[in-house]
Amino acid sequence: MPGPRSQRSPGPPGATTYLVEHYWPGITPEAFRVAAERVRSTAEAMTRDGTPIHYRHSTMVPADEAAFCVFDAASMELIEELYARARVRFDRIIAALEV
Repeated sequence: MPGPRSQRSPGPPGATTYLVEHYWPGITPEAFRVAAERVRSTAEAMTRDGTPIHYRHSTMVPADEAAFCVFDAASMELIEELYARARVRFDRIIAALEV
């Protein structure tokens, strides 16, 4: 029987997992897909340029007009830089743990 899942992040060595919260009144699934794709592709570009950021996934909760994106990165400042480069607004970034 396999042991418990590792708590180690699949992202860059020493990375922390961050949850980015977006509260977007009127957001549509298509608009969210476009924003999430822009953030994902920007994370990939930053990684190619030597700043590793691992995009994990995004989730939208339409009934709450909310969306959440999860990343692994060395610092919260790198996530802020990622969002500035992608030109996507967010409401909060917090360290998180996925189990």
